[in-house]
Amino acid sequence: MRRPRLPSARAAGAGAAGAVALGLGLVLALGVLPLPSVRFDGIQDLPLPGGADLGDRPYTVTAEIADVLSLVPQAAVKVNDVAVGRVSAIELDPGTWSARVTLQINGKVRLPADTGARVEQSSLLGEKYVQLVAPARRDAGARLDDGSVIPLARTSRNTEVEEVFGALSLLLNGGGVNQLKTITRELEAALGGREPQVRSLLKRVDTLVTTLDAHRGDITRALDGLNRLSTTLAGRKKDVGTIVTELSPGLKTLEKQRGSLITMLRALDTLSGVAVSTVEASKQDMVADLKALAPTLTALADAGADLPASLQVLLTYPFTDEVMKGIKGDYLNTYLHLAATPGTEVIPPLVPRAEPTPTPTPSPSSPLPLPALTPNEPNEPNDGGEHR
Repeated sequence: MRRPRLPSARAAGAGAAGAVALGLGLVLALGVLPLPSVRFDGIQDLPLPGGADLGDRPYTVTAEIADVLSLVPQAAVKVNDVAVGRVSAIELDPGTWSARVTLQINGKVRLPADTGARVEQSSLLGEKYVQLVAPARRDAGARLDDGSVIPLARTSRNTEVEEVFGALSLLLNGGGVNQLKTITRELEAALGGREPQVRSLLKRVDTLVTTLDAHRGDITRALDGLNRLSTTLAGRKKDVGTIVTELSPGLKTLEKQRGSLITMLRALDTLSGVAVSTVEASKQDMVADLKALAPTLTALADAGADLPASLQVLLTYPFTDEVMKGIKGDYLNTYLHLAATPGTEVIPPLVPRAEPTPTPTPSPSSPLPLPALTPNEPNEPNDGGEHR
């Protein structure tokens, strides 16, 4: 008689799981438990095994990368090859056409504010990840925190294997390897025997480049001045056009008078030749005249102040200032003639003697004495006239 075989543990577990699933389905179908809303955008939403531990309070940082290549969400974020976070999202920035990569980093990891990001590859055919690179000189104050952005200037990527193979293929298949021999042969033919000239050329080129580098400030200022001049001319384009248009009649007039201008220039050339020959011919005579004039000029210089003093005679003729200084008195060549009335007796002046004599007293009927005449004046007749 056979005993009934008991079910195995695997079969029993499968049966229990089926019963639990069936019961859960009935509960959800009857509406006893609410159905949670589950969103599934793709396989990239599934967490990868062995990923970085984000901790209880991770913070989010956005990195702007020009080319993310094969980088995918859930990829690792590393610092010094140690996983500290993961990529949560990759979006396209329509303004710059670069990728905006959202990074979730463990809250215990503190990085400087000027940290850079670089897309690297774990091996030749390995996965891509984001490497956060701290600068050599770190700022002790500012730190990356939640919402920080790593700009495009601080992000980069490594060279792809496909790019290396493509460059190698271009070099080996139809590249310039076969032409290296030709290039070497032509260079040897061009430079063979001309080493001193080439060395001198290189030295002069080095001097030229050094001089240009030393005067780059002047060159920059000259270019800036040329730029300002071009801007000014562009702003006065209408005025320049007007000037050029109005200059045409003047040019036509000059063209018509071209023969006269040429004749005038030839005459000026002839005149200059005559003037030069005249000066050369009279050079000796002019030098002799100047030498002969030298004694006269020397004598005039020796006269000094005497010459201006002598010229005063011409300006004050006939009585010069010097003559006036030699005459004492208030009158010059003036004669005074006094005429008494008829019947007046003129008494000559008394000459004082040794013994004084009494002076006679005039009677009341006697006339008053007249003033005495000067001894130098003659006694003129009493005719009541004027003598000159």
